[in-house]
Amino acid sequence: MNNLTELEVEHLRHLIGGHGLVAKKLETYAQNCAEPELKAIFQRDAQAAKQSQQQLMTFLG
Repeated sequence: MNNLTELEVEHLRHLIGGHGLVAKKLETYAQNCAEPELKAIFQRDAQAAKQSQQQLMTFLG
């Protein structure tokens, strides 16, 4: 399962970093949001981005 090319590994790392960045931004938006419903959406989506990041990391072994 770990038969990834260098290019595939590079793309995975890029995707992993992107998901991490999105999670951090969404957490910041949630912290600064006064609207409870919108805050919950930001928090939920930040958690989903973190989970996706973790799933992608499993491909790196």
